[in-house]
Amino acid sequence: MKLNEIKDNEGSSKDRIRVGRGIGSGKGKTGGRGVKGQKARSGVAINGFEGGQMPIYRRLPKRGFNNIFASEYVTVSVGRIQTAIDAGKLDAKATVDAAALKAAGVIRREKDGVRVLSDGELKAKLTIEVAGASKAAVEKIEKAGGSIKLLVVAETAAE
Repeated sequence: MKLNEIKDNEGSSKDRIRVGRGIGSGKGKTGGRGVKGQKARSGVAINGFEGGQMPIYRRLPKRGFNNIFASEYVTVSVGRIQTAIDAGKLDAKATVDAAALKAAGVIRREKDGVRVLSDGELKAKLTIEVAGASKAAVEKIEKAGGSIKLLVVAETAAE
C-alpha cells in the first residue's frame, strides 16, 4: 500500500444531493419539500402545534398538589448509624444528633431535620436526638438499651 493509493471503502460515503437545480435532476422545483405551506418555508418551529385544535397538554387535566410548606426530612437507617459507629466515625457515648451525623459523613445536609428508619440492626447503646423516627426504629433503639428524643419542629407562623 502506498500513500497515494489510500481511499475510503466503496459505499462508505454518499454524495450530498444538490437540491433545487432544475427538473431534470429529480430534486428541482420544490426541492423535496412538497407543495407550499409553512413547512415548505425555512424557519419552521411548530412542535406541539395541532393546527388550531386544542393541544393535548391543555386537553388533559392537571393533577396533584405540591405543598410548599411541607417539611423535608433526611432519612437515616438504624443500620447506617451502626456502620458509622463500627467505622469509628460516630461516638456511641455522645448524643447522636443532626450535627453529629453530618460531621461523621452519614448525611450531607440537615434540611428540615433527620428522621430515623428501622432498616438494619443496632447493637450500640445510643442517645439520639432527631426530628422524627418510625415506630420500628424506636423499638430497635430501645431494645439495644438506648433512648431517643424526638425534637418538636417549629410550625409556621401562619397559624
